[in-house]
Amino acid sequence: MAVERCAASIVYIEDDERLARLTARYLESHNMRVTVAAGAREGIACVLRERPDVILLDLLLPEIDGFEVCQKLRARVDTPIIMVTARGEETDRVLALEGGADDYITKPFSARELLAHIRAQARRARGLAGPTSERRLVTGPLIIEPAARRAIFDGVELSLTTYEFDLLHTLAARAGRVLTREQLVDLVLGSAGEAFDRSIDVHISHLRRKLGDEPRSPRLIKTVRGIGYVFADDA
Repeated sequence: MAVERCAASIVYIEDDERLARLTARYLESHNMRVTVAAGAREGIACVLRERPDVILLDLLLPEIDGFEVCQKLRARVDTPIIMVTARGEETDRVLALEGGADDYITKPFSARELLAHIRAQARRARGLAGPTSERRLVTGPLIIEPAARRAIFDGVELSLTTYEFDLLHTLAARAGRVLTREQLVDLVLGSAGEAFDRSIDVHISHLRRKLGDEPRSPRLIKTVRGIGYVFADDA
């Protein structure tokens, strides 16, 4: 009898024992493998040991807050991080994204909504979301190899999160075409849920920094005021 492969492996860093237990039980009922860590240090150790498909990270932790944990994890792994927060203010969401999170969900959340976010991030991590073309893309000094999920700029391989890679590929594959924020969300996230306006802005800022693109006068990823972004076709 064949053993069904787990849909995704998850490390859930959450100090609320009851919430963690109920959430893990629900996710496991949908064929996911969940490791729960009650604190920041335990969670970081679990991620480095387990190498999960997705990390769920609570913002309010007793030892170290989720923002700092996110930064520590992002310095070590490129695993998608979903920040779980009871605070829905835009400032907190922007700080989470700027700290390296790929996605966020606010408490109280529905189990089905959380499942959709996790599935979307797991697909992206496995290269099953975002641009579907497997052809090598070359535009100016940028080389993108979708099958290997590698991006090389000026001969140097870029260290990108899964979200950043898909966003860069989406823009570069449509060089010269202006894409609205809504189009970028649809192309990169699909039906994974909604993103507020500034979420794309934060990820674009990360990409520009990694590409060495001057934010005040970028030559690669240009801002089209009031509309969105365009990857320069003369880059």
